Amino acid sequence: MSFSLNHLPKRTEKPRNDGLTLVLDKGYSVRQAKDFVEACSNYVDIIKLGWGTAYVTQNLEEKVAVYHDAGIPVYFGGTLFEAYVLRDQLDGYVELMKRYGIGHVEVSNGTIWLSDERKLAIIRELSKEFNVLSEVGSKNPNDIIPPYKWVRIIEKELEAGAEKVICEARESGTVGVFRPNGEVRSGLIEEITDQIPQEKLIFEAPQKEQQVWFIRKFGSNVNLGNIQPAEVIPVETLRLGLRGDTLLDFYSLDDDEDLNNVMKDNKISNEE
Repeated sequence: MSFSLNHLPKRTEKPRNDGLTLVLDKGYSVRQAKDFVEACSNYVDIIKLGWGTAYVTQNLEEKVAVYHDAGIPVYFGGTLFEAYVLRDQLDGYVELMKRYGIGHVEVSNGTIWLSDERKLAIIRELSKEFNVLSEVGSKNPNDIIPPYKWVRIIEKELEAGAEKVICEARESGTVGVFRPNGEVRSGLIEEITDQIPQEKLIFEAPQKEQQVWFIRKFGSNVNLGNIQPAEVIPVETLRLGLRGDTLLDFYSLDDDEDLNNVMKDNKISNEE
């Protein structure tokens, strides 16, 4: 990095345990994957091949290799996991992950019915061989889970062996921890993070306004998921206060007077 800029928030470095950016690949080609890692690999921590896209992706093995060669873990979307469980083919899913060298697995029940006991049993079993990311929340906007139940489910899934728990929002950002209009269910987030360590959670936040809310709330090193590939660099600038939405949130001088002087000087410069 040839730039020198003071008063930037300190970002964690890869391999990160917090401050993760989990990217949603909805069907990139091998060429697109190569271009993507060339531009963004320093800022990508995990890549999810969205829902069941891995099943219909051409040259899947080659594309997975591109991500692995860049040091980025890849995993198949939770919907593909649910499709295998629905057909009683969990063993086949495990074999599939091993075939492609997949080290992470998402255990979810956002669409299918899967009892809490069965889900916990799967997490316990898979965590023996894989890094488990469990997901909590329904993809149905009419299925509202009360905050106390979110907390209870997350606690149990972490105890069962989940490395982190993903808080559902879908690609649209209109379910789970968000209202149908995309507004953050702030009371729900407050209750969850009051009882669950924030670094154990990944918040799906596909919309910019949602990303800004979580970064302002929890700081530069909040874990964010369902980030579009084209939004990785923009999200990193939000984390660093290098975009207007968070420019002043992470800027710190000795006192407010200094900040006011800087703002005044900038205003004079702009007027000139």
